[in-house]
Amino acid sequence: MAKNKAAPNRMESIVALCKRRGFIFQAADIYSGINGFFDYGPLGVEMRRNIKDAWWRDMVHRRDDMVGLDSSIITHPQVWQSSGHLDGFSDPMVDCKKSKNRYRADQLFFAKITVSDETLGYVSVLESETMEEDARKAADKLARKAGHSKADDFTLRDYTEADPSEYELVPSPATGEPGSLTPPRDFNLMFQTYIGALRDENAVAYLRPETAQGIFINFRNVIDSGRVKVPFGIAQIGKAFRNEINPRNFIFRSREFEQMEIEYFIAPDEDVWPKIHRDWIETRLNWFESIGLPREKLGEDEHPKEKLAHYAKACTDITFEFPFGVQELEGIAARGNFDLTQHQEGSGRAMDYFDEARKERYVPHVIEPSVGVDRIFLALITAAYEEEELEGDKRTVLKLHPRIAPIKVAVLPLVKNKEPLVDKAQALYRRLQRRWNVFYDASGAIGRRYRRMDEIGTPFCVTVDFDSLEDGTVTLRDRDSMEQKRISEQDLLAYLEEQIDP
Repeated sequence: MAKNKAAPNRMESIVALCKRRGFIFQAADIYSGINGFFDYGPLGVEMRRNIKDAWWRDMVHRRDDMVGLDSSIITHPQVWQSSGHLDGFSDPMVDCKKSKNRYRADQLFFAKITVSDETLGYVSVLESETMEEDARKAADKLARKAGHSKADDFTLRDYTEADPSEYELVPSPATGEPGSLTPPRDFNLMFQTYIGALRDENAVAYLRPETAQGIFINFRNVIDSGRVKVPFGIAQIGKAFRNEINPRNFIFRSREFEQMEIEYFIAPDEDVWPKIHRDWIETRLNWFESIGLPREKLGEDEHPKEKLAHYAKACTDITFEFPFGVQELEGIAARGNFDLTQHQEGSGRAMDYFDEARKERYVPHVIEPSVGVDRIFLALITAAYEEEELEGDKRTVLKLHPRIAPIKVAVLPLVKNKEPLVDKAQALYRRLQRRWNVFYDASGAIGRRYRRMDEIGTPFCVTVDFDSLEDGTVTLRDRDSMEQKRISEQDLLAYLEEQIDP
């Protein structure tokens, strides 16, 4: 059985599958879509819910040091002033004056091209997995125009590192012409709206760009109303909105997305936070592996100190090898006590905590694991997607973990025109339906029905045949190995529970 997991059009195939099988649709597709927004279809919404349910169960219900929260999407504007978002939540933006295209400056790379210290010009490329190769081709093309065989080696820099004297020399990625790019300027990413009937300065509000601040401003409420003791965490799942300059790579970077965030509050001991930070990195790596992401595709990217936010002690990104390159999947930051202190000063309300064991009052520090549901979704579906050759036929299969798969079990009567067979299959279907999301399919040849289930990631198919009427057993088919075995109905339920609800 041959596998093709590295096809050059892999990402295009995955996007096509998502639309064809009802995982993800472009938002407002009938009106030519709206960039940076997506709708989740019947299978997508199930898989997305499974991701959130798995995270909540493992990070909240199965821990003794975690509670949950659901804060509002729109909150008091002063929250964003105190947190620094109004003044500092921005990305560097650059425009092409000729094509009217807009780019994030830190995703636009350029280099000065030389041959034997003679400057030939500049090249520019957009950030991608092949940008080094693309830049080299453009550089050698410049060299050949000047009568040389090859350009000297060069180092790509992002446009935020350009000297003002270089702005007129760097070509636009859209036109290839130098002099049409504007200098980088800050662009605030928050969506602005209004509260109430009037549209004036007093009515200005914002859609939240992250869920974390809703946790911080409720810290006092949780402490006062719940039986919690530091160290403990507050977890939240919710929508966030960022007016991204350049949404890209399908659902990887979009303008409306869903976050799963934890603020884990700890004592302000300098010798404690590094261990807790490391523990959370390992916890999250193990969790990703437990839901089906291969460990070899996961990595760590520790931020250098000079690139940390001024209040952060450390930040490590868990990365994933997407088809378009290695990118951040989750950020785990040691944020100090910056946020609670800012809201204490901004609101005039105490955000400290009295530690009975230490007989000490302090403002807790936090470790923040923060991940996007949509990025996990994309990572899972790209890791699971395979095309296999089976006796000359192509099998497209999503090898999703049973916990994450949108449909857990398909119940298939061998034929649809034998009433006793159909009755038994439907009875089993209704029994399984009380526990999981299952599917009943009696249409077409059994092999074709298997293929349909393979393509949407259903891990198990149960076929009810004529032997089932005699001995009560059914045929259980495993999606990944395609192996089949006879099993009693009682043993089937126990087996499925172990596989689906570990």
